[in-house]
Amino acid sequence: MTRASRGRAASAAAIAAAIAAASAALVLALTGCAAAERDPAASVQNEPAGTAELEGRLTVFAAASLIGAFDELATRFEQLHPRLEVAPITYDGSSVLATQLIEGAPADVFASADERNLATVAAEGLIAGESGAFAANVLEIAVQPGNPLGIESLDDLVETTASGAAPIVVTCAPEVPCGTASAALLDRAGFELAPASEEQNVGAVLSKVRAGEADAGLVYVTDVQAAGAEVEGVEIEGADAATNVYPIAALTGSANPEAAAAFVEFVRSPEGAEVLASFGFGAP
Repeated sequence: MTRASRGRAASAAAIAAAIAAASAALVLALTGCAAAERDPAASVQNEPAGTAELEGRLTVFAAASLIGAFDELATRFEQLHPRLEVAPITYDGSSVLATQLIEGAPADVFASADERNLATVAAEGLIAGESGAFAANVLEIAVQPGNPLGIESLDDLVETTASGAAPIVVTCAPEVPCGTASAALLDRAGFELAPASEEQNVGAVLSKVRAGEADAGLVYVTDVQAAGAEVEGVEIEGADAATNVYPIAALTGSANPEAAAAFVEFVRSPEGAEVLASFGFGAP
């Protein structure tokens, strides 16, 4: 074989070796990608920190006045933790929710409209760790659009109207936080009110005013804001004397304690406070 022939043979061998090496590298790369797709742990390592550590399902019990705000908080929390699902939140009067929890209703987090009802749950050993306040709220008088009866204060709720009768007024039941606050403000004003009905949550009070079944109702300022043009709000002088402070806590029976603790922390975070403020809640 001539020197030229030997050179061409060597070049061909080198090219073949290079092609073989490249092919092997490609096979290894494809194999590695497939393995990563099959291995959930490998996928988690490639995701941004703090976005995939929580998974499963989270169940939240929250006061009826938190509708809207907590729906938004749940949506944002799910966006931060795509492997986690927040179940549709159970809203009702805080006393109703406390009773359900004590009777064994499964939940991971309880957000109350007052400290008294959360303390009732804590007394049964159902609170994991410590609770924390996250919002505050005060009462307003919700009236029909245009305020046809000219209600301007609590006194007007017991004054006779042009028809010769007092306004039809609804309130929360005494055991519900908005009912406790209502009673405190009425006592402070120095008169008794005989409501047409006492509802188990503030949403039911607002619904009766919106539907025209009541002339006025004692609700939170956040409820008036959420109702938009369907009602008007009348400020109550000295309403801050009966401010409701909202606490939140994870529950000992939680099926997802890590997610429960993280949600409590999120609600109390600066982002949580921003969401709550946009719905009219004050700082605790």
